Amino acid sequence: MKKISPSILSADFARLGEECAAMEKAGADELHIDVMDGHFVPNISYGAPIMKSLRKVNKMYFDTHLMISEPLRYAEDFARGGADRITFHLECDDDPMAVIEKIRSLGLSPAIALKPKTPAEAVFPYIPYLDMVLVMTVEPGFGGQSFMEDMMPKVRAIRDYADKNGFTALSVQVDGGVDKNTAVLAAKAGADNF
Repeated sequence: MKKISPSILSADFARLGEECAAMEKAGADELHIDVMDGHFVPNISYGAPIMKSLRKVNKMYFDTHLMISEPLRYAEDFARGGADRITFHLECDDDPMAVIEKIRSLGLSPAIALKPKTPAEAVFPYIPYLDMVLVMTVEPGFGGQSFMEDMMPKVRAIRDYADKNGFTALSVQVDGGVDKNTAVLAAKAGADNF
């Protein structure tokens, strides 16, 4: 089943609650919440307190994408803030299995994101423990970048590996530069969350 997860990074922050409500009314499946720490990526966005405020007025599924160096340290904060899924980067400073186990212990869905230069094969050992893999189709850290079509073989490799090894429930998300045209390319490659 295909899902649309619009990023609140594109919202007018002065009207964030209203814009998130509009996404819910328009039929979006999830809210994609991009968290940036100014260290893992060269930009800072918002943290768990903003998400907690949004949770008070919005009941959508919170797809929380941590572009931060230490997801293990902050997982509980985002759980308390209302996250439903926590996606962290394989390239972070923490041990991936420790982060996955922490996320599961909080009752949340774990996912791993891959930067464009990280090969698909790097995530294969973790797929049995994940609910989703996010393939970045831009360099993480800034909105408004162009979709990297050369990431589609990575999407296909992850989908094929998961299917061949019995992990057919694994979701594959693409993030960055996604529009009605690039979503079609990603879907053909095996993505189901945009």
